[in-house]
Amino acid sequence: MERRGVVLTPNGDASEAEGVLNPACARTHAGDLLLYPRCVAEGNISRVGIMRVRENAGGFSIGRDGFALQPDAPYELRPQPGYGCEDPRVTYVGAIGKYVMAYTAFGPQGPRIAIALSNDGLSWERLGLLRFEHPGMNRDDDKDAAFFPEPVLSPNGVESLAFYHRPMLHLSAVDGRAATLMIERMPFEDRESIRIGYIPLAGVRDDITKLLEVGESVQVLSPDDRWGSIKLGAGTPPVLIDEGWMSVFHAVDAVALDGGRPGFQYSAGIVVHDRHEPHRVIYRSPQPVLRPETAEERTGIVDNVVFPTGIDPRPDLGARTFDIYYGMADYAVGAVRMTLI
Repeated sequence: MERRGVVLTPNGDASEAEGVLNPACARTHAGDLLLYPRCVAEGNISRVGIMRVRENAGGFSIGRDGFALQPDAPYELRPQPGYGCEDPRVTYVGAIGKYVMAYTAFGPQGPRIAIALSNDGLSWERLGLLRFEHPGMNRDDDKDAAFFPEPVLSPNGVESLAFYHRPMLHLSAVDGRAATLMIERMPFEDRESIRIGYIPLAGVRDDITKLLEVGESVQVLSPDDRWGSIKLGAGTPPVLIDEGWMSVFHAVDAVALDGGRPGFQYSAGIVVHDRHEPHRVIYRSPQPVLRPETAEERTGIVDNVVFPTGIDPRPDLGARTFDIYYGMADYAVGAVRMTLI
């Protein structure tokens, strides 16, 4: 992992007053690199920006192209502060010929997973909220969704479009330290974990709105006692390598801050799934591959956070080289270049 430095910081505009962070990324059909950061205005009101990125000898040049999404749908709006379109991930899904954006819509019900679609990566249209209607599925707070780029087989053997997601625990009314103590008493598999949801492909090909209807969901990665013991969540969309589907995810540990105050640390690791049946996990990092170490990662709106959300394969630099774009302390965007050996 080679740090490439800070890519993006707030530019003084009111729409970025509380940070520009956690970007999705994608290449246009012409090969241009786009970032889709969460732009946070005063009052924690979030929009999804569109920014063109070029790397040069002095770092990165950024062209701001407005917004992919601004809070507009009923499921993105509420009277009190803290709402909008948060933490997008973008995947080009060739089977339907669309860029698929999964993002957290924070509205009257709390965080829910919403979908928007694009033909070119520039103009976006909302499709709606994912529906988890089958018995036993979580219908409440959910986030950290990211789609696989190709169809796979579900646990029931159905050809499906798959996506990560993370149902949330109902501990928001408990103060941080008390909530941590409660979580630490829970079995690891009951803590917030990464799941894969499956949407039957046949229905989507007939009717694109069927992309919102989740057919199956299975838990695939849970906290453990090595690292990431509090919770896990999806990071980047998966990319295909020789071993299977690879993604960089985030995990949270309880740590002691300056003066002994309780706090959290967000780190990043690698997970690899089976090529055809991604509910089968082949590999998980025994230790983080990226921890908050720089000043920008350790101090911000939320301290001690690296939060990977975008992945850009770099075949021009090597078959197993990827640029990872990530949130730095919930305020800025950084990049690392990852080479698998």
